[in-house]
Amino acid sequence: MNLKTIEYEALHLPEKERAELVRKLVLSLDKYTDSELQDDWLDEAQRRASDLDYGRVKGVSSEEVLRRARELLK
Repeated sequence: MNLKTIEYEALHLPEKERAELVRKLVLSLDKYTDSELQDDWLDEAQRRASDLDYGRVKGVSSEEVLRRARELLK
C-alpha cells in the first residue's frame, strides 16, 4: 500500500476515527504523552480563538470548508 492509497482511505474514515488516527500519528512522531498532546491542542485552540476574537484572522464557515475539501478531492 502506498502513501496516496493510505491518504485516500484515511480521508474517508468517519470523523471520530480520523481524529484518533491523527492523535496516534502525532504521538508516534513526537513521542508526546497523551497529556502533553492534550495541553498542546488546548494551547493551539486558545491561540486560534484569540486570533478570531481580535480580528487577526477571519473565520470560514463549515460549508465553505467542505466545499473546498471536496474540490481538492476531485
